[in-house]
Amino acid sequence: MGSIEGINGGGAAAPQCNSGAHQMVTTSPAMEIDVPSAGFIEIDDAAVKKAKAGGLPLEVGTRVMCRWRDHNLHPVKVIERRKVPSSGNNDYEYYVHYTEFNRRLDEWVKLEQLDLKTVETCVDEKMEDKATSLKMTRHQKRKIDETHVEGHEELDAASLREHEEFTKVKNIAKIELGRYEIDTWYFSPFPPEYNDCFKLYFCEFCLNFMKRKEQLQRHMRKCDLKHPPGDEIYRCGTLSMFEVDGKKNKVYAQNLCYLAKLFLDHKTLYYDVDLFLFYILCECDDRGCHMVGYFSKEKHSEESYNLACILTLPPYQRKGYGKFLIAFSYELSKKEGKVGTPERPLSDLGLLSYRGYWTRVLLDILKKHKGNISIKELSDMTAIKVDDILSTLQSLELIQYRKGQHVICADPKVLDRHLKAAGRGGLEVDVSKLIWIPYKEQS
Repeated sequence: MGSIEGINGGGAAAPQCNSGAHQMVTTSPAMEIDVPSAGFIEIDDAAVKKAKAGGLPLEVGTRVMCRWRDHNLHPVKVIERRKVPSSGNNDYEYYVHYTEFNRRLDEWVKLEQLDLKTVETCVDEKMEDKATSLKMTRHQKRKIDETHVEGHEELDAASLREHEEFTKVKNIAKIELGRYEIDTWYFSPFPPEYNDCFKLYFCEFCLNFMKRKEQLQRHMRKCDLKHPPGDEIYRCGTLSMFEVDGKKNKVYAQNLCYLAKLFLDHKTLYYDVDLFLFYILCECDDRGCHMVGYFSKEKHSEESYNLACILTLPPYQRKGYGKFLIAFSYELSKKEGKVGTPERPLSDLGLLSYRGYWTRVLLDILKKHKGNISIKELSDMTAIKVDDILSTLQSLELIQYRKGQHVICADPKVLDRHLKAAGRGGLEVDVSKLIWIPYKEQS
């Protein structure tokens, strides 16, 4: 299903919502900047004439400064262009990539947002990237690091170029899901008839999607679902987890993949969802169970993978749900009586998220345990694969190899220091509330 992304709550900050069952809340990839819309630049007639003489519309690949939503100019590269439909003046708008930021912030902009005095048509990319890095403040770099949650470590150069060419332009700009309007981050291969849609409307319960608000309203009057299809296997307070079989609920599972791809850059979209189980985490109220995130896993994995793909939706990020989903995947492995590990390869931040979970779980046991304990015993207690335990403890310099065996060196002060660095564990899974039969036993 792809590599692990969106795990540690990176990306959009969770918006603050007032009460009200049907209030629409907007969330975007840069919620920390509170401005209503992109700014515009006063047109310099001389610059326009010069640009036209040199060639307007701008060519794909042109680099120029663009006014972003923080009202500052930022360097961009023109990725694509198109004619403005309602314009009779042969005017164009441009799809740009902000070279300082993650691809999720790419967007269509109007000519008025571009500073034509800064147009560059030929730039050495390595020098430009270096200059951009030098110009960025420490604060800007921290903001970018917070929102960058995916990588392409498993793609070779040719595959990466092919991927970026195919997905270079976001096809859907916004979605409506429940009471949230959400800016999308990436391309998702919806059926061709949805290519001209700026915004899609999702039923938050069955995940059917429509082109118009009126269609959604008619659908909601007929839709009987108030929660994901499948079995509710966990309920603790207002949190519920549903297990959805991709074979039994194929349309729902495929729609979930379409939705997830809007927020995961290089997730592989599988149409054959029969081989997967999907675990949908929901917040529940008197209106129903509202999806906040999910993870998927193969029904039968020869590599002992207990998680294939994971996503926390943008409005619910930075609330500990990503950590909860990781912990939940391991609780299922314990119920199955086997060790588990996330599907490889992991992105850099995917590895950081898992390394944080492994650190907290393993060091908490080492702090409380009296006497000797082996790596195998740790694996049996936690359902964490031996290789993951070894790599985690070695990265913390807590393990040594003596007389043909690994020895854990667990000084209490050192353990406390590492636990503090690993951060909080997020929401805890109350195992007593988990009622679940492993898939093989169900069969």
